Amino acid sequence: MSQEPKFSDQLEGWVGNDQPKTVGGLVEFFKEKSFAVLFVVLLAIPALPLPTGGVTHVFEVIAMVLALELIVGRRQVWLPQRWCRRELPDGFEKQAAVLARRIRWVERHSRARLGFLLSRRVSGVVFGLLVLGLTATAFLAPPFTGLDTLPSLGVVLISLGILLEDALLALIGVVVGAAGVLLVVVLGRAAVHEAGKLF
Repeated sequence: MSQEPKFSDQLEGWVGNDQPKTVGGLVEFFKEKSFAVLFVVLLAIPALPLPTGGVTHVFEVIAMVLALELIVGRRQVWLPQRWCRRELPDGFEKQAAVLARRIRWVERHSRARLGFLLSRRVSGVVFGLLVLGLTATAFLAPPFTGLDTLPSLGVVLISLGILLEDALLALIGVVVGAAGVLLVVVLGRAAVHEAGKLF
């Protein structure tokens, strides 16, 4: 029986094909895995320390809509056609190569642990709530501060945990994301306090 290709190989295969690199193309390629895959790809962009020209907010909005779909129990991705036609940013292929290498490292060190906890219906709702909260935090983080990195990375790790059926990896993602939320709140409050002294 042939083994299913690893996610990193599938991602590289999709990036390397000659089809347009759109959100809709990603959904069509990965089908039933599309929610977790989209969260990995969309939130990896703000999670990587690379200039994005403000495009991250667009992808964070898309991720929040997808999270709401999970919360209400949808099993298949639905997005407006305009969003489906949205191309991933210039230089995405290069970023995807970096992402695939990092995912490959995670795949080597990950193994299926308590995967049954991640396949229950209620886990989809919890997954959606976590993604919504962390993505909203990344979206609201002050621009050009890099504070959106940890919440975004938390979503990426949780989503990889779902894809690899590794509950421990998903839990690590929750911890990383929570640390990011705490950082945004603490530093955001400090920034507001300092700004208040100026007026």
